Amino acid sequence: MGVKKLFFWLTLGFIGGTLLFLTWIPQSMGVLAQEYEPGNNTSGIDTSPGIETVIKSPNTVTSWTAGNLTQQIIEGSKNLDITIYEQEIALVKERREIELQNGVNQVKYTDIPSGIDPTSVIIEDPENKDTVLLEQNYEYDLLNSSSLLEKYLGREVNVTDIKGKTYTGVLLSHIGNGVVLETEAKKVVVLEAFSKIELADSSGLSIKPALVWQIYSPVSGTRELMISYLTGGISWEAAYVLISNAENTEADLRGWVNIDNRAGMTFRKADVKLVSGQINRVSQPVTPRMEGKTIASEAVSQTTFTEEALFEYHLYTLENPATLENNQAKQISLLSADSVPIEKRLIYDSSLNEKVLAYLTLKNSKENGLGMPLPAGIIRVYSANSSGGLQFLGEDRIKHTPEAGELRVTVGSAFDLTARRNETDYQRISDKVERATYQIELNNSKSEAQAVTVVEHLFGQWKILESSDNYEKIDASTIEFRVMVPAKGTKPISYTVERRF
Repeated sequence: MGVKKLFFWLTLGFIGGTLLFLTWIPQSMGVLAQEYEPGNNTSGIDTSPGIETVIKSPNTVTSWTAGNLTQQIIEGSKNLDITIYEQEIALVKERREIELQNGVNQVKYTDIPSGIDPTSVIIEDPENKDTVLLEQNYEYDLLNSSSLLEKYLGREVNVTDIKGKTYTGVLLSHIGNGVVLETEAKKVVVLEAFSKIELADSSGLSIKPALVWQIYSPVSGTRELMISYLTGGISWEAAYVLISNAENTEADLRGWVNIDNRAGMTFRKADVKLVSGQINRVSQPVTPRMEGKTIASEAVSQTTFTEEALFEYHLYTLENPATLENNQAKQISLLSADSVPIEKRLIYDSSLNEKVLAYLTLKNSKENGLGMPLPAGIIRVYSANSSGGLQFLGEDRIKHTPEAGELRVTVGSAFDLTARRNETDYQRISDKVERATYQIELNNSKSEAQAVTVVEHLFGQWKILESSDNYEKIDASTIEFRVMVPAKGTKPISYTVERRF
C-alpha cells in the first residue's frame, strides 16, 4: 500500500511539473523572439527560404558591424521597364518591394542578367531621399564543374574512375577531366579521366549572379525601391518586307523589330521601348556572359509601337507589355501599309558599281500610309511572277529615314542593260586648270525602251563646256543625266568638263 501511494504522488508531481514548464516556455520564447524582431510590422517581409536572417539594425551608420546587419534577399519585380538600344545594350528599370530597418541593411538582389554592368546600378527610394547605398558586391562566381573543383583544392573528395573504382583523397589539382589526389597513405594518384566525383557541398557558389548591397535607411518600413542598371547582350534591329505589284507601281510594306535577348535573363511582362540612333559609349561592361543558342521565335504580336523624339534619337514604345525570353529572338510588328506608291528607277553610277542598278523608291509620308521615322534595317523585296507566285527579288540595308524622306532600295543589277564609261580626252591647261571629256555608252537588249539615270561626280571648281544631253545639277559635286535607251539599241552620252583647283 505504501509503494502504490508513493508511485501515485510521483506521477502527480511529474504531471504538475510538466504543466508548469509548458506554461513558462511560450513567455520565455516570446522574450527571445522580441530580441530579434524589428521594431515595426514585418508582415511585408518574404519569409521564404531566401531570407537568411531578420535582426535589429543599429540606429546610426557608424555603429554597424557585419554581424548585426539586416540581411534579406529580394526576388521578383513589378513595373519592369526595359529600353533597348541598337548597340547591344539595354537600360532596365524596375520596382522591388523590400523591408528596410532603421540603420544598415544587407540586401541580396537576385534575378539579374549575367550581362549586367554593376557600375551602372542606380537605387532610388522615392519615399525617402536619405536612403543611401553604402557598398555593393557583384557575385558572379557561378556554379559549374570547374569552379566547384577549384573551390575544393586541398579538400577531401571521392573520385570514381571510368572502370568504377573509387579513390578518396585530398584534391591537389584538376585539368579537364583529370584530377590528382593525395590519399590518406600519402600516395599521389593521377586519374586522367573519371566518371564521377563526389563533393560535400557547393562551397557557397551561386547558381545565378547577384548583387549584395549595404543600404542605409533612416527609417524602418516596407519600401518600393526603383532600381536601374545597364546590361549587355540584348539588342534590336528593324526588318522590312516590300511586296511589289507586277508593274512596280505599288507595294505593301511590312515593318518588324527583331529583339535578340542573350543577356542571361528572361524579362517577363516588360514595358518595352526601343531607341533608334547611334549613342556614344566610352567603355563596354567587363562582366561574364552566359552563352546560349539563339532560339528563333515565330510568335507574331498584333500590337504596335508609338514613336516620339528622344534627344537626337527616336524612341519607339510598344503599346502592350511583352515577355523577352532568354536566348530568344522575338519579332514584333512595327508598321503595316498597303498599296504604297513606288517608282522603279534604273541608275548607273560608275563610282558605286560597273553595272546599271535597279532601285525601288517610295516616300515616307502619311499620305502613303507611313509618316513615322523608319529605323535603319534590312529590307527584302518580293514580287509576283506571271503565275501569281511570290518571288524574292533582292534585299538592301536602308538608313534611318525621317518622316517625308525618300526610301530608296537597291534591288539588284539590270540584266538587259550594260554600261561602259571612258575618258576620251584630257588636257592640262595650266597648273591649276584641266579639261577632260567623258563618254558613257548604255546598251539595251530588251524589246522596249528603258529610262536610265546616269550619275556623274565632279570635283574642284568645275564647269561643263559641252554636253550631248541635258543634265541636272544635284549638288556641288553631282550631276545627273536622265536619258531613254532605245529598245535593242544604244544610247551614248558625252560631256567635257573644265576643272580648276
